[in-house]
Amino acid sequence: MRRLPDYPWDTLAPYRERAGQHPDGVVDLSIGTPVDPTPAVVRRALSEAADAHGYPTTHGTARLRQAIAAWYARRRGTAGLDPEAIVPTLGSKEFIAWLPTLMGLGPGDVVVRPRVAYPTYDISARLAGAEAVAADDLDELEPDVRARVRLVWTNSPSNPTGAVLEAAALRRIVDQGRSLGAVVCGDECYAELGWGRWDDPSHGGSDAIACILDPAVSGGDLTGLLSVYSLSKQSNLAGYRAAFAAGDPELVAELVNTRKHAGMIVPAPVQAAMTAALGDDDHVAAQKDLYRARRERLLPALLEAGCAVDHSEAGLYLWARRADIAVADATEQHSWDLLGEFADRGIMGGPGVFYGAAGHGYVRLSLTASDAAVQAAADRLRGGPIAGA
Repeated sequence: MRRLPDYPWDTLAPYRERAGQHPDGVVDLSIGTPVDPTPAVVRRALSEAADAHGYPTTHGTARLRQAIAAWYARRRGTAGLDPEAIVPTLGSKEFIAWLPTLMGLGPGDVVVRPRVAYPTYDISARLAGAEAVAADDLDELEPDVRARVRLVWTNSPSNPTGAVLEAAALRRIVDQGRSLGAVVCGDECYAELGWGRWDDPSHGGSDAIACILDPAVSGGDLTGLLSVYSLSKQSNLAGYRAAFAAGDPELVAELVNTRKHAGMIVPAPVQAAMTAALGDDDHVAAQKDLYRARRERLLPALLEAGCAVDHSEAGLYLWARRADIAVADATEQHSWDLLGEFADRGIMGGPGVFYGAAGHGYVRLSLTASDAAVQAAADRLRGGPIAGA
């Protein structure tokens, strides 16, 4: 077996114990797991499909793939997507973790991921025996590395930073990847959760978050491109493991064939639930309102406590650091120290060091906690400035 590093969040036990000493208990903002109810329209569809005595289809039902194509057209500015070029997946993490292996990558091949990134991109390369390299621009790479690039990940909106890539920036990465003959895969799981200028027009924003399959990015050609999306956040379906990928028809066809051999099949009731979720925009807007309200409680409290919050213009996290320490001067220890400061107030976060060296000094705080928990965290942060701030 390939030796993988310990699961990062398992190392937080001492800080969790420290936070647990707070007289009012722990407010856990360390992991982005939804806490709100799964929408009734989704649960009803799941129940009605519960008589699932036959094997489901790996490629997904025609109804589901049509619903996904309609969603891309309606919500992501990508009309005319071929339903054949879509595949449901067992959550987006499964797809991310196994894509290099399913593509046949191995020793000598390079997988490029953003400088600040979700750890699974690196793990995906290691599972395949390939090499993971951090870069936000392929021109940063040495020529011998560039020649070996086979897969490039984009993540917009970003986990953990919440940064959004403009269409022109995505187009540049797509063009660079294509020039190297690499597949470019956009991890876009937070695309429905934009804030500020990326928010819904009714809340003062008007710009859509660009999809890698959008003609403005792809040039109308999906060759070598994949988009992956999850319903975990927008629809509270983390427990359903409900996600999908779409893009290059030939690449998707190969992935479907390989997934058939490997038994990577989304259960039929979950496929029915996904179809219902994708056809109902109302619950998505309602859930976004809940996250917006939590963000509006937590963000000003962090600023009052002496933190700076960088990026965070989309997604479910606030990317916080001590305002009195310049980004260029931040160290790994600064992340752990700040995590400890939060723990002393009974608040758990995720240290930026989990997301690469460019995350040093930061702590990621999730908005996926109850209204009461987020309010409690905000009240504790207003108890005074963090040490040194």
